[in-house]
Amino acid sequence: MNKLILILISTLLISACASKPPYRPAEGNGYGYKEVKITEEKYRVHFKHRSDDRSEAMNFALLRAAELTKLKDYDWFIINNRETIIDKERVAPASGVSVGRSHRVERHCGLLGCSTHTEPQTNVGVSLNLNSPDKSEIESILEIRMGHGETPDSENAYNAKEVYENLSPLSTK
Repeated sequence: MNKLILILISTLLISACASKPPYRPAEGNGYGYKEVKITEEKYRVHFKHRSDDRSEAMNFALLRAAELTKLKDYDWFIINNRETIIDKERVAPASGVSVGRSHRVERHCGLLGCSTHTEPQTNVGVSLNLNSPDKSEIESILEIRMGHGETPDSENAYNAKEVYENLSPLSTK
């Protein structure tokens, strides 16, 4: 009898966790949205999601930015910075090139003492990101600035009402 009760309680707990909608306030460092106030008009909006769809996390972060903008009685927001982190690793571009300067230092010691020789070097690196995009934990982070009046003419500026109307249906799926 005790085993049956334990199994029922475990099943209820597991199903309760699985039935949470993806768009929700985050509890602690868990899944969902949260924001950090930087100044009166600037916030950092986080949305952490367990999914294989990176765009879903980005859309939910935009939706939260629009909701927050409306809650604070602003009309629009500009994205100053955006990041997407997958499984705690920063998403790198498909390829990249880096160039750096360094110095090679050689020390030679003999019977009469030691001498040090420094030689400047230029280092070039090429990288390819071969990671699979099908990761399980995705976090989209937006740093936004909110404002009043007409939406600025910028590709990083969004009308909060329009974004909310277009993306809020996604939160109920």
